[in-house]
Amino acid sequence: MPQIPSAKFAPVAALISDAIAQRVTPAATVEVGSHDAVHWQTAAGTQTYDAGALACTVDTIFDLASLTKVIATTSLAMRAAEQDPRWLETSIAALEPRWRGADRAHVTIRHLLEHASGLPAHVKLFETVSGRDVFLERIVAEPLAFTPGSESRYSDLGFILLGLLLESRLGAPLDELVGPIVAHGDGPLLFTPPADMRSSMAPTEADAWRGRLLQGEVHDENAAAMGGVAGHAGLFGTARAVGSFAQTILQTFRGDTWLARQGTMRIFATRSTVPGSSRALGWDTMLPTSSCGTQMSGQAIGHTGFTGTSLWIDPENDIYVVLLTNRVHPTRDREGIQELRRAVHDAVMQAAR
Repeated sequence: MPQIPSAKFAPVAALISDAIAQRVTPAATVEVGSHDAVHWQTAAGTQTYDAGALACTVDTIFDLASLTKVIATTSLAMRAAEQDPRWLETSIAALEPRWRGADRAHVTIRHLLEHASGLPAHVKLFETVSGRDVFLERIVAEPLAFTPGSESRYSDLGFILLGLLLESRLGAPLDELVGPIVAHGDGPLLFTPPADMRSSMAPTEADAWRGRLLQGEVHDENAAAMGGVAGHAGLFGTARAVGSFAQTILQTFRGDTWLARQGTMRIFATRSTVPGSSRALGWDTMLPTSSCGTQMSGQAIGHTGFTGTSLWIDPENDIYVVLLTNRVHPTRDREGIQELRRAVHDAVMQAAR
């Protein structure tokens, strides 16, 4: 894609400024690029609404929330699938003997990636348990919410389980397994930030469960109860770090890369056959009602994060859009982020024409 003049992104910058003025979020960063170039970056707002708060910059680190599902867990699932092409169809029961019962006997890794395993969306396990082994024990015994494969229901529990199974399959904890993704990236991307980094990071919520404002600690409570490293949440990073990952995804659509083979990428980006689902393997796909707006191609894949983050990648148009905010500060009871996401993506696509 030819370089897009920065002036064409003025409407996007105006949308971000308006959203900050309307207190949709105190801070936001955006990066737009293609497989071989960064076309535009911007940062706006301050990290909190307090007087004298630090200005948000393109180097501000955000809690990426469920972008962890695609950047870390789905990428590692691609690696496992390349090691063993049968892995996607492996039953959970064959990998975890405590996954028992006729209602779940045929649930596979593919079902977890498609959010079609039958596991419920969210259970507040953090209220009663902590630790990775106990989480695994509880999740595999959790009653199913629907018949596996009959529909897709977005499930954090499914991706927590997937992350734990990947650790067993690949022989290391997730925060070690993401090492190649971090090493090939550009900018901070990490689980469990050290204490000396946290004061410059975008805060999230004033959390009643932990009794403090969260800054550099994972916002998701179940991830926190697992030590901050989980298959569904826990990554922190900058827009540039997420953007460099998006560039790798676009490059992998064009040919084999360090991340995966082109054929594997296309398999993971193909919408599932689950009835009524927009899900691919790990990724969501473009619908006119989705967070990517109405202007991306039908080949676009993406994901959002509860803290106010999103990543959408359109291989047909060779473009990606990273939007990072801390819209849950100081409380998650805020509205407007979905409308902002859709408007930003539509404005970016208009600028790219």
